[in-house]
Amino acid sequence: MELIKYTHSCVRLENEGRALVVDPGNFSGPEELARALDGVDVLLVTHVHPDHLDAEPVQEHLRAHPEVQVHAPAPVAAGLREALGEGASVHDVAPETVLELEGFTVRTFGGQHALIHPLIHTVDNVGYLVNDTVYHPGDSFVVPHGLEAPVLLAPIHAPWNKLSEVVDFVVAVRPRQVFQIHDGLLSANGFRIIEKQLTAFAAKYGAEYRHLDTGERVRL
Repeated sequence: MELIKYTHSCVRLENEGRALVVDPGNFSGPEELARALDGVDVLLVTHVHPDHLDAEPVQEHLRAHPEVQVHAPAPVAAGLREALGEGASVHDVAPETVLELEGFTVRTFGGQHALIHPLIHTVDNVGYLVNDTVYHPGDSFVVPHGLEAPVLLAPIHAPWNKLSEVVDFVVAVRPRQVFQIHDGLLSANGFRIIEKQLTAFAAKYGAEYRHLDTGERVRL
């Protein structure tokens, strides 16, 4: 299986001639989003926020490619079905389920977005463990309990987290490799500070932290 990192929290996984994309958000420009979605078979959405689902271009792609299988929390799925009408392959997904898809087995976790502030409504959020290998938590620090996640996509910077929580998340999951997601708000200085700490702490617990540039491909 191969992983391609796109801007912020968008990643593409390719396996056995099939392609799966998680969280094509609005931090990607139109050309990058088109590359991420090109030939995609499965689209997973963790939650409704636009930095994880750029609704208009994604809907345009799905209208042109109704065969794409979309799995998303119920409120997100309902919005997509309303926009796309009959014929769209959009499915509700809940935590603690298993999706058997061609080329991919997806286990789901979580259910709730991490708290930003008590006065800000918390939305549904589902994390995805793909082929018992890659874990994308969306906007949460929910640990895939009872299962190993050799490759962790760690949300390293957000309005809802701080560095100590990111470190604790990495330690709790105990992956072999860590790649960054949710990095779209970071400056070069921010990357340098956060990634220095994550590299050191990951190594203490037997993991390798590796920065992926936008568009970079890695074989897992």
